[in-house]
Amino acid sequence: MRRIIGILSGSLVIAVVLAATAFAAEVSRDEYKEAAEPICKTSAKANEQILSGVRKEVKQGKLKTAAAKFSKASKQQSKALKQLEALPQPTADEARLGKWLGYLKIEAELFERAGRKLKAGDKAGAEHVFAKLTPNANKANNQVLPFEFRYCRLEPQKFS
Repeated sequence: MRRIIGILSGSLVIAVVLAATAFAAEVSRDEYKEAAEPICKTSAKANEQILSGVRKEVKQGKLKTAAAKFSKASKQQSKALKQLEALPQPTADEARLGKWLGYLKIEAELFERAGRKLKAGDKAGAEHVFAKLTPNANKANNQVLPFEFRYCRLEPQKFS
């Protein structure tokens, strides 16, 4: 009987510790925003530098140079995405943030695809990819309106 009581007591202690850990790990929207914004700021600033003048290069036919920039921007976006995915999320917003992260992944893929098209000399194909950036950004931004992000908002009009 003592053994059973000991096992039940031990199980109860473990359950209480796990429950306390789960509640302690809960983050608010503000906490998530505080953690996410520096990641997004670093990525946004890097992509502004990387993609500086890319529109002009495409218009001038400097497709290989522009392609390299889009490829580099895609890698930067993917790096930021991995960091954002690692952040603890508010439980109530997991679905919303999951969709948002999915749109960020699509943006990185679109940058990479645009780079491949430009590298291949397919300017029209790249422009078709550029046309997908804004609707994707709008969907992403709509998902996280409640967070009132500054740097985690996608603004493809700066680059395409």
